[in-house]
Amino acid sequence: MPTYAYRGRNLRTNESVLGERFATSPQALAGLLRREQIAPASIREKKASGFNISFKKKVSQKEVAIFTRQFSVMLGAGLPLIQAVDAIGSQHPNKEFKAVLEQIKGDVESGTTLSAAMARHPAVFDTLYTNMVAAGESGGILETILQRLSVFIEKIVKLKGALKSALIYPATILTIAVGVVAVILWKVVPVFRTLYEGFNVDLPLLTRVVIALSEIVERFMIPIVILMVLAAFGFKSYYKTDKGRHVVDKAILKIPVIGEVIRKIGIARFTRTLATLLSSGVPILEGLEVTAKTAGNAILEDVILEVRQRIEAGGNMADPMRQSNFFPPMVTQMVSVGESTGEIDAMLTKVADYYEEEVDTVMANLMTILEPILMVFLGVVVGGIVIAMYLPLFKLIQVLSGG
Repeated sequence: MPTYAYRGRNLRTNESVLGERFATSPQALAGLLRREQIAPASIREKKASGFNISFKKKVSQKEVAIFTRQFSVMLGAGLPLIQAVDAIGSQHPNKEFKAVLEQIKGDVESGTTLSAAMARHPAVFDTLYTNMVAAGESGGILETILQRLSVFIEKIVKLKGALKSALIYPATILTIAVGVVAVILWKVVPVFRTLYEGFNVDLPLLTRVVIALSEIVERFMIPIVILMVLAAFGFKSYYKTDKGRHVVDKAILKIPVIGEVIRKIGIARFTRTLATLLSSGVPILEGLEVTAKTAGNAILEDVILEVRQRIEAGGNMADPMRQSNFFPPMVTQMVSVGESTGEIDAMLTKVADYYEEEVDTVMANLMTILEPILMVFLGVVVGGIVIAMYLPLFKLIQVLSGG
């Protein structure tokens, strides 16, 4: 999502306002600013520099969740908003987060709303967060909203952890396997090859194949490494494009087992996010727009935006979800019931609870199954190379013994 630099005037205080925010388009940002009583004078897209390295410690979602819970407790205890922000910020160990909270405190003291002050730091407080805070401020239920936000962020962190486990564990094992095999082919196999060439022994087919692979690795090791690095950078650049995200995310969803886990995580995240927004008083169209930005999967994002368009045109939510084939029948049925009873947020919460439990169960089973399978795979590959290298030794021993 692009970053836009904007300049405008606060309609309540008549002060000039400068800032930067993420937005889907200049028009979307202009609409958001107007809702915050800011008349935009200019909006321009900020171009990212080609080479940018930052050594600042990032603010994690876990830190945001802890801050949100502390903030809600302090407000519930009757502490003034500015004093609560100052109390948390003054003792926070993360200097980056501390600086952000100090800026928010200064903005609020100058008359800016809390949601607008937080929106000036999109790397810490995303659109979903600021929208919910804005709803809490307008409805006078900021403490309740912050409690919901802290629970929501904790659950999202847990889902992200499950996703990382689903992808990182097998990727790590496979990377180790490739590294071990490369080292064996590069450094160990040539020693056996030299030995066998000196004795002029007829080698088995498996041994000849391993030696051929070793010669390729030994001769082209540096070009192979360079090619792998370039491929990684190429993939990363391709994934940053809209087409790349759609192609990769669609392919991931088709991976056996892993794809189904990611689908369930996406459903849990979507329903939890939308339920939290709706229960906090955010309108459904705005809630769907915010949810689409935080979907985490390009295919799911398209589905959510299609649902939004259908609702905006006067349709319901369940039909486009059913036609997308992304959601299981149980989900669309519960959404349909929620729409007919006027309790869509409650139904979405139940769906989120169910799928979060499903993800926990599937991940526990997946890790139990994957670990021995990957260990066996690594053992077979490395063991196969070792056997291939030692097979000719039996024949060599017979030749040397005169058998």
